[in-house]
Amino acid sequence: MRYPPIDDLVKMTGSKYALVHIAARRARQLLETKKPYIEKPRSHRDVGIALEELYEHKIYFKRNG
Repeated sequence: MRYPPIDDLVKMTGSKYALVHIAARRARQLLETKKPYIEKPRSHRDVGIALEELYEHKIYFKRNG
């Protein structure tokens, strides 16, 4: 089983497209700063870390519409 569960992340963001957008933006930030918001991420990749941060409510976003 994958962590974090993709179905739960889609429910949190409202759509697959929003999930991809949020994770990609945060992954770009991680690429530049290398400072994750969680102490011990399971993933070694920036996108995986971004998804973990989102799942643990460390990333906040605003829904439009």
